[in-house]
Amino acid sequence: MKEKLDFQSNLLVGSLLFGLFFGAGNLIFPVQMGHLAGGNTFQATIGFLITGVGLPLLGIIASTLSQSESLFDMAKPVNKIYSILFTCMLYLTIGPLFAIPRTASVAFEVGLNPFIAEEKLQLALFVFSLIFFSITLYFSLRPGRILDWVGKYLTPIFIALLSILIIATFIKPMGQASQYAAQGDYIYKPLFKGILDGYNTMDALASLAFAIVIISNVEKLGIKDPKRKAIETCKSGLVCVVGMSVIYASLAYMGATSLGIISKADNGGVIMSVVSEHYFGFIGKILLAAIVTVACLKTAIGLITSCSQMFSELFPKSVTYNKYAIIFTTVSFLIANFGLSKIILLSIPVLMFLYPLAITLIILSLLAPIINKQRDIYRWTTLLTIMAAFFDFCNALPKTIKETPVVNKLINFAEICLPGFDYGFGWIIPALIGFIIGIIKWRINDKLRHNPLR
Repeated sequence: MKEKLDFQSNLLVGSLLFGLFFGAGNLIFPVQMGHLAGGNTFQATIGFLITGVGLPLLGIIASTLSQSESLFDMAKPVNKIYSILFTCMLYLTIGPLFAIPRTASVAFEVGLNPFIAEEKLQLALFVFSLIFFSITLYFSLRPGRILDWVGKYLTPIFIALLSILIIATFIKPMGQASQYAAQGDYIYKPLFKGILDGYNTMDALASLAFAIVIISNVEKLGIKDPKRKAIETCKSGLVCVVGMSVIYASLAYMGATSLGIISKADNGGVIMSVVSEHYFGFIGKILLAAIVTVACLKTAIGLITSCSQMFSELFPKSVTYNKYAIIFTTVSFLIANFGLSKIILLSIPVLMFLYPLAITLIILSLLAPIINKQRDIYRWTTLLTIMAAFFDFCNALPKTIKETPVVNKLINFAEICLPGFDYGFGWIIPALIGFIIGIIKWRINDKLRHNPLR
């Protein structure tokens, strides 16, 4: 048994962590953010890094500090039924329902769409996603070598390709970011809008799923002591944090300066396509296609692996790991063919509901050594967070649904009664109240146990 990992091992695990987190969504969302934030890109980027980098690292550390073997184990102090439901919801969200289909659809939209005639797009998407998920399934059925495939090969290739485009952006800027006016919510609340933009990466949710992959690989490298695992995971996580922060900031800068050559774009993928063509012409489009495909592929492999491992452990008597991998890959393939826009549109309300629950669970797990996984604290915090997060879910629904009388009244009620609701953080005060109630109830019960009435 090793006492600690050497630098090379930390670098390898950090590379794996980076590779699992950094997918296509991580490429297009900061670019779009910078494009809309303009002169306020710096503030928006700080917010984006909080939820896009900070929270995922805390999620991994929380898993080790709470000595949880899985997300199900982390959420178990709330209630066994809640733990099962929350685990399934989170894994399906970052898995076959949204995140995995998004990897293929983004790779296609950004990488191959510019080369294909509009009337053939649907057929081309079908063929591309079929090949994409066939490769994903091949590697996912061999999870034991994920550290080599993602950590040693795919991540370095991805970084090398992306660096070419980023360096060109800094050497010869397309414009001056500070000279462009911010748009929409980026005018008055760029920091808070950046925080919400970080939700779109789904990385904080994914961290609770990827933790089992990272911890198992740390164990394979010889670290068995729980405290030491937390330390080594944290050290490896710093490698990931530095890499992701630099790239996110660079991509946001790319998006802001791109206003010099493109005034409006539907998404970050379109912007990246224009930027790559601006610098490298036709070769730039090929470069971008390679960057996005590698980024999506490595993330899809990690997600299929994590989801299949979790469900095979959660329901061991029903379906084996290999069968889950096949099922999830098939479902992801089918949903990917609905297109990127529909996938993103449907995912936003779900993310606004799940993120507050994930954030409070991460904080409670970080405090586990102090609060001893006390059930009252977990239950009250989670209960009030669920109630508040429901209003965020309603507020993120498509416009046609939001304007119905019932949903509209719910949103108006939340705007009056929940401080911070307009910023997307109406759940914070209720969660804090639930935490305080849980502590009070814990102390009262503790006193009654130690000083029973005679």
